Amino acid sequence: METNQYLEVFIDESKEHLQSINDQLLQLEKNPQDLTIVNEIFRSAHTLKGMSATMGYQDLSNLTHKMENVLDAVRNEKVLVDEGILDVVFDSVDDLEAMVIDIAEGGSGERNVERVVELLKNIENGEGGAAEPAAASTSKKTETASLLSIDEYTKAALEQSSELGKSNYQIEVTLREDCLLKAARVYMVFEILEQSGDVIKSSPSVEALENEDFETSFQVLLVTEDSPEDIEGQIKKVSEIENVHVTVYQISEETREEADSQSPQKERDGQEKAPVQKEEKEGKQVGSKTIRINIDRLDALMNLFEELVIDRGRLEQISDDLKHTELRETVERMTRISGDLQSIILNMRMVPVEQVFNRFPRMVRQLSKDLNKKIDLSVVGAETELDRTVIDEIGDPLVHLIRNAIDHGIEGPVEREAKGKPATGKLELKAYHSGNHVFIEISDDGGGINRDKVVRKAVSNRVVTEEQAAAMTDSQVFDLIMESGFSTADTISDVSGRGVGLDVVKNTIESLGGSISVDSVLDEGSIFSIQLPLTLSIISVMLVEVQKEKYAVPLSSIIETAIVKKEEIMHAHNKKVIDFRGKVVPLVFLKDVLSVPQELDEEEYYSVVIVRKGEKMAALVVNSFIGQQEVVLKSLGDYLSGAFAISGATILGDGQVALILDSNALIK
Repeated sequence: METNQYLEVFIDESKEHLQSINDQLLQLEKNPQDLTIVNEIFRSAHTLKGMSATMGYQDLSNLTHKMENVLDAVRNEKVLVDEGILDVVFDSVDDLEAMVIDIAEGGSGERNVERVVELLKNIENGEGGAAEPAAASTSKKTETASLLSIDEYTKAALEQSSELGKSNYQIEVTLREDCLLKAARVYMVFEILEQSGDVIKSSPSVEALENEDFETSFQVLLVTEDSPEDIEGQIKKVSEIENVHVTVYQISEETREEADSQSPQKERDGQEKAPVQKEEKEGKQVGSKTIRINIDRLDALMNLFEELVIDRGRLEQISDDLKHTELRETVERMTRISGDLQSIILNMRMVPVEQVFNRFPRMVRQLSKDLNKKIDLSVVGAETELDRTVIDEIGDPLVHLIRNAIDHGIEGPVEREAKGKPATGKLELKAYHSGNHVFIEISDDGGGINRDKVVRKAVSNRVVTEEQAAAMTDSQVFDLIMESGFSTADTISDVSGRGVGLDVVKNTIESLGGSISVDSVLDEGSIFSIQLPLTLSIISVMLVEVQKEKYAVPLSSIIETAIVKKEEIMHAHNKKVIDFRGKVVPLVFLKDVLSVPQELDEEEYYSVVIVRKGEKMAALVVNSFIGQQEVVLKSLGDYLSGAFAISGATILGDGQVALILDSNALIK
């Protein structure tokens, strides 16, 4: 079978199943007696096993099968869930994830998993010498009970055979992995079974078996007078048979419920009825309404639309110049339609931040075990949506902030109790929309940040002077831990260790057009707040003129525009400042910062754009305002990427290139 065309879907679905297994295992750890959770995990593992075998990734399929046996033993109450078992299953999932990543990167998915396989076998063997066969046969019995669903007619036939003294057996036959002629071996097995009794049903179907449309095993429901040992012995005479399991097929309420669950048309009794039907209905709806699209195609669509936005601006410019009524009406209509199209395309690129958040519960569990800490993680607003580009970049900074909160923020149980706190620390990951931005907050109830330690370290590293530090607010001091001076090796034990590498986090977030701030109370906890733009490619700007050059200032950072008289300008700390609504705001002359060729300045007024970054503000002095416009943000490339205070460029409607200012850099 040609599998290349399905590889992308296989990788995506495998990641989804593994994430589901991870999430359910964390739930199972909190509720070890809840067997419905185990059933959910088993279902995901079983699907992953089948997909892997179909795609030819045998190592992946085999390890999943071993894990499946343990899960099956748990759900049939042969093995009790404890921390040791969960650790082994988590390790298995880690190996499975590594295999899927290898496949996604073009590898074969092979991996040395002997240690984990041995541990899984030990768990199966934990119930005495016969535990492994019991667990295995139970696995096969339950699994095939759901596969070999029976209708009322078949059920009646099986009950009648029992009354006549015959036995109903469920037989699972596993072929060797290197079996070349699977259909031929199946035919030989069926010959033996038909001589022994009546074959009632098979899974997969006989047609699928003849077409070799199955992995290495198949199941058969047989009515016979022969003993299980005789049947097993006869089948094992066929070459290339790996294993044969014969178990009594029980006709029970459980069997009927399992069978009915496979047939949505049948009415089910009991409390399970409504949720199952709802789940199936929802599943059907999603299946018919959703398609998977490669992100590269969306990027290509976005690039084409960006070109359309540039041409739209050009048409608007021409329309204004010509003052042609019909042309203006057509351009206005095109502007409205392209605006709707832009909204649709941007929404297509939006994905829930849950795609990043869902990796953290597992990480927090492992870190808390490694550090002997008790931590309760809560996630709020995982459904909040962000542009796919931002999602791809934000993962690593969040990992770093969460590691810092666990390692250096939240104290150990003994220290917490000594402070009168609960032994279990709280860590919250929260996302929410506000305007054209998404905010992500990482908060903990740990030791907080010690202002004095930060100041001492900042002064010793010559980040600030003692005089500057004394005049700083707490918020300004906390921001210092994200300066590069705090990321050297000798700072690991200082400042609660929070400064290590936070400059990298800050740079990554600011490169996305975002910002990060810190708030903390000593011995009560800290909050790291990240502000991110909803999208990166098309932004609203205020176009301004500096001498004869045009620049764009992102609207998201602008408070307002104003006209200031020269006599209103004051001096403070050798800098020109203005009084803006009771606050002292420094003036930034763009003509000086950007080295624009200057003409004689005889103006009595200054045009200023007031911009803000957190609590800090600045007034950018320009010659004139051109107006608000939506523009396409284009990268300057590697050669010009280091240009001060320039975040990119755009092409205007008249064909001119305007540089987009990074107001965050100017406020610094």
